[in-house]
Amino acid sequence: MENVRVPPSIEHTMNAITDLDADALSHAIHTKQVSCREVMAAYLARIHRVNPKFNAIVNMAPDDALLAQADECDADLARGLDRGWMHGMPQAIKDTGHAKGFPTTFGCALLKDAVATQDSVMTARMKESGCIVMGKTNMPEFGLGSHTYNDLFGTTGNAWDASVSAGGSSGGAAVALAQRLLPVADGSDFMGSLRNPAAWNHIFGMRPSQGRVPFWPASDMWVAQLGIEGPMARTVKDLAKLLEVQSGYSPHVPLSISTPLKPFVQPSDTAALKGKRIGWLGDLNGHLAMEDGILPLCEQALKRCADAGAMVEPISLGFDTDALWTAWLAWRRALVGPKVAPLLAIPGARDRIKPEALWEHDQATTLSSMDFMNASEVRTAYHTHLLSLFERYDVLALPVAQVWPFAIEQHWPKTVAGRTMDTYHRWMEVTIYATFGGLPAISVPAGFHANGKWPTGLQLISRPQSDAALLDMAAAYELTARDLLARRPADLG
Repeated sequence: MENVRVPPSIEHTMNAITDLDADALSHAIHTKQVSCREVMAAYLARIHRVNPKFNAIVNMAPDDALLAQADECDADLARGLDRGWMHGMPQAIKDTGHAKGFPTTFGCALLKDAVATQDSVMTARMKESGCIVMGKTNMPEFGLGSHTYNDLFGTTGNAWDASVSAGGSSGGAAVALAQRLLPVADGSDFMGSLRNPAAWNHIFGMRPSQGRVPFWPASDMWVAQLGIEGPMARTVKDLAKLLEVQSGYSPHVPLSISTPLKPFVQPSDTAALKGKRIGWLGDLNGHLAMEDGILPLCEQALKRCADAGAMVEPISLGFDTDALWTAWLAWRRALVGPKVAPLLAIPGARDRIKPEALWEHDQATTLSSMDFMNASEVRTAYHTHLLSLFERYDVLALPVAQVWPFAIEQHWPKTVAGRTMDTYHRWMEVTIYATFGGLPAISVPAGFHANGKWPTGLQLISRPQSDAALLDMAAAYELTARDLLARRPADLG
């Protein structure tokens, strides 16, 4: 079937559908104000018109197959069968996740034909809630680096300015959301992959607590704890609703959290911020290189919290950042290197894999068990230290990103604020402080570059397994920032 063609007479209606936030769309579907076919047709029309510019969604299913699935969803509703909150919603899965019948490529050309034979736990749960998987979202090769480009699908452009980076590794998901190609999006986060692209595309992204969203299938269920899956959305309510769908214990993942997530209730005021103690870490007393303009915008965001009754206090981390970075590198090498190793058995593979992935692999081959255990002990000490901070503060705050979105042709910033970056990911260091502690963190929009085109964000980080309380605070912040959040990309149309 050819791309869906929308008669001019109903173009406005189609745009109205894709403009709906996910919860409003769910309500419209369940009350039969709009059919699932109409929803799918509207999203397909928009994707075919807009996606070629931004390259956010890849490996799309055929239009006729998707419309047929939408018809089945309509038939179910007609019979009184409600699949769940996502009934009839289009969804594209980040290319780290398995969706049966779709390739799981990790952005690597060597894996272009690796068709998934089963759904991941997260995909299965979203399907059980009624979504229709329409394709995958683009990501950097193996998810390495916060810039979404690869040799298989190309580069994803920022939703606000396609000439600069969308961030990553959930860059395709973030752009698809910001450009209204999806109602909500899933992603994964190892080194800010749900947070950085959210910040650079003016949406919300949440790294849940370690174990909140089971990550399976995977080759290891015990050691690989840093990369986790989670939600992205244009509103906190949608973020919370999607996390409710994604979360919950799975026997496949023995370290997953068994305590149910408290259902989210949309606040009517900013009471969740009143009296809360926020520790502002800033640039870690000059440790983090930070481009001009980012810290002041984050401080403006924190002032909104203070105006709503929160107590914001600049603080020091109080932990050896150099020791923490060294331990981080050991953990990252231990987890990334083995993912690359099997592909190197393919003839010519070393010439086809990005240099950063080869560097991680080669570094991993020099890592001893003693090195890893020493790094794990540093991580343990860091986690214990964080618990002491949370005796004094409800939330810790950091910028989401140390740099503004950079030229799309650039692979990664070699210098930041005059400092040379000694690894391909040093410019992303600000993201590890939540990850290494296994803590929940939400990226909230903070403001824009002086050019008015490039967004950035503030990350709010809370104590282990306090996901619900963190969502409540983010929802209160959302109420304080209505004018900021109402801004839309200039070419959204």
